[in-house]
Amino acid sequence: MPSEHVDSDESHRTAHRTPGNVGRSMIGEDIALTLKIIVAGGFGAGKTTLVGSVSEIRPLHSEETLSESGRDRDDTDGVERKTTTTVAMDFGRITVHSGLSLYLFGTPGQDRFRFLWDELCEGALAAIVLADTRRLEDCFAAVDHFERRRIPFVVAVNRFPGAPDHTEHDVERALDLDPGTPVVPCDARDRASGKEVLIRTVEYAGRMHTARLLAAFG
Repeated sequence: MPSEHVDSDESHRTAHRTPGNVGRSMIGEDIALTLKIIVAGGFGAGKTTLVGSVSEIRPLHSEETLSESGRDRDDTDGVERKTTTTVAMDFGRITVHSGLSLYLFGTPGQDRFRFLWDELCEGALAAIVLADTRRLEDCFAAVDHFERRRIPFVVAVNRFPGAPDHTEHDVERALDLDPGTPVVPCDARDRASGKEVLIRTVEYAGRMHTARLLAAFG
């Protein structure tokens, strides 16, 4: 679809705008701000679902049928019903309010596509790590990646039927998160729930970037 290609191209051009563009210019003109948010997590955690549920445009997906060789990998345990996998990225867009839009980039979940993460994360303000409490260990790679790159992130616990009902503290301890890293419950299928996660992510990232800026001048 031509419109989807335009949106994707535009996202790469605007993803490098800094948080300093927020608000109004010195002469009082409104500034349209776009922010890049990464949606990561293990295979089958709900990344494609989350991007699709909140996007106001038709989301761009790069899903392919899961091959038998892919099924033979350990990362399909617990999600045997999943028949497709993201091989490049998911892309969507949501306008949070007038003048502020979020471009969402979902990473591929399988280990063999992890080489794409660095490029997808370029220029990102923040990230969401989707967690499935049946397979919390699948979050380790994403958590380590964002901590190393100093990208603020929240952990969104996607509630699957029959999954262990761990508390936020349980998840924080299991993933060995830095103090203050938000852990929020969500339903990736529900637009309102997904939007709440995005708002929490932007708010947390704003606090983190402000604190780092102040520390640099400290």
